[in-house]
Amino acid sequence: MTNPSAPHQTLRDKAYFDRRATDEMARHLAPAGRSLHETMATSCRILAMTGQEAGLAGQISVRSDRPGAYWTLRFGLGFDEATPADFIEVDRDLNTLSGEGMANPATRFHLWVYDARPDVNAIIHTHSPWAAALAAARQPLVIAQMDMTPLHDDCAFLADWPGVPIADQEGVIISEALGTKRAIILAHHGYLTAGGSCEEATYLAVYLERAARMQLRAQAAFGPLTPVDPTLGAEAHDYLLKPVIVNATFDYWARQAG
Repeated sequence: MTNPSAPHQTLRDKAYFDRRATDEMARHLAPAGRSLHETMATSCRILAMTGQEAGLAGQISVRSDRPGAYWTLRFGLGFDEATPADFIEVDRDLNTLSGEGMANPATRFHLWVYDARPDVNAIIHTHSPWAAALAAARQPLVIAQMDMTPLHDDCAFLADWPGVPIADQEGVIISEALGTKRAIILAHHGYLTAGGSCEEATYLAVYLERAARMQLRAQAAFGPLTPVDPTLGAEAHDYLLKPVIVNATFDYWARQAG
């Protein structure tokens, strides 16, 4: 196929531009080089900046190198006041192994997600305003616009609230409902994102909240939404979840959050 405005130029396949952009991003977008706890504190600031603090209900965890353990923000602090010194390591029964303080008792369900998903290294859970509104309306996410596509075919829906997730059974229910996806809307509750890294879980959390806001606003104005084409949605999902894009976006938000 040729371009009518440039008859001697052959149109190149989209994969060519994908490879070229990916190679150039790898050369020009260097990661920031934070420690684990610096990254977690930065994630908390980003969540606070984007209106997702949710009192003490907000949760963040990252899988520890120690089997069956994870790092989390000590209970009693909000996202907006987290510092790198405020993270503790806890075991399978939420006993504190490193640091001072206790874990949020409701992070127990994180253990079940980590057990079921070896690919997951970080979890964010909160009751952010727009995602919580979607949860209150008991509606799954509809991927109807490009900025929603990091969640295309990657956001599960739990239709029935199992109650405050401080026991084991809620972990079983939530982890089974999440399945192989990176995010889930929990009806009557909130959401969680599960990433291969803290940066990815944060990236998905910010875009899920934006997607929920977009969905509710568009539905209020125009009624039911039309999902994006599934083939194009899958293409955009994979492109926008490239680690170099995820990490560069996280770094940008980090600069905004200060």
